[in-house]
Amino acid sequence: MRKIIILSRITLDGVMQAPSGPDDKSSGFKYGGWTLPYSDETARKVFQKMMKPADLLLGRKTYEIFVGYWPEHADNWEGINDVTKYVFSKSIKKSDWKNTVFLKSLADIKKLKKSKGSDLKIWGSTELIQLLLKNDLVDELWFGIYPLTLGKGKKLFANGAIPAAFILVESIVTTSGVIFVNYKRAGKVKTTNFGA
Repeated sequence: MRKIIILSRITLDGVMQAPSGPDDKSSGFKYGGWTLPYSDETARKVFQKMMKPADLLLGRKTYEIFVGYWPEHADNWEGINDVTKYVFSKSIKKSDWKNTVFLKSLADIKKLKKSKGSDLKIWGSTELIQLLLKNDLVDELWFGIYPLTLGKGKKLFANGAIPAAFILVESIVTTSGVIFVNYKRAGKVKTTNFGA
């Protein structure tokens, strides 16, 4: 069985839209590239780790951004052209970017997760992440939490998630105040009474 790993850069208020540039201006979003002022050597090392080759599971909008950039800039992301890109889309049916496979339903994603192969990493893909969280299909979270709020923009947990417990595997704080955390799924939420 494959693990599904969400890799996301978020603000303190959960915004994850357009972290690296002005690619996504939907809903009038004007803060594209908000992560770049916080880049430092520690962040670069964490990103190298996060970008190790693995198959990708992407939503349609993120895929459209990726296909417009990465095939010609593969020297910046080892293996990006070689890994399989699974794209959750009901409107796109084919692509010239090699190793691209289209998935049309949640059942297709569940079948893929049960198959043999590398882990499935998800970058961006806000709506897909919402779907996976609601259906308890996320095994691991890798967040870069940036010390700012943006108020508006696509948010990681905008439509909620199921109650789920996670355990901290790793955390790194950069000199610019970014906190990178890696959580793995740890079963159901446990509760207790105060003073019990």
